[in-house]
Amino acid sequence: MDVADEALMEMARRASESAYAPYSRFRVGAAVRTLAGGVYTGCNVENASYGLTCCAERSAVFAAVAAEGPGMRLVEVAVHAAAHSVPPCGACRQVIAEFGPQARVLFPSGGVVTVMRADELLPARFELDPPG
Repeated sequence: MDVADEALMEMARRASESAYAPYSRFRVGAAVRTLAGGVYTGCNVENASYGLTCCAERSAVFAAVAAEGPGMRLVEVAVHAAAHSVPPCGACRQVIAEFGPQARVLFPSGGVVTVMRADELLPARFELDPPG
């Protein structure tokens, strides 16, 4: 990991402090870097109707799309879970791969930071050609 990776991981850690997780108490933060050079963060936001919960990774990606528009492309995603280390869930992997199949995904695992490409985390992602 280089200095830029460490800074992105720190941003993800800080984002986890804003998580709204009253049900699971599982606080997660994410930070994404885009091809345009933007950096955006997100945290998980739970809901009493569990299916409406949004993960940190998707929150960060959606913030990037809102800021940069539909052409936004991811180059790096960092994830931090306060309680214990986990890679992105399947839904988040799909969203990350949609906006950056070659994006580097960093997440703590067993005391070290694992770095994988999005297409390695989700090798057979769902793809649909948009109409038009």
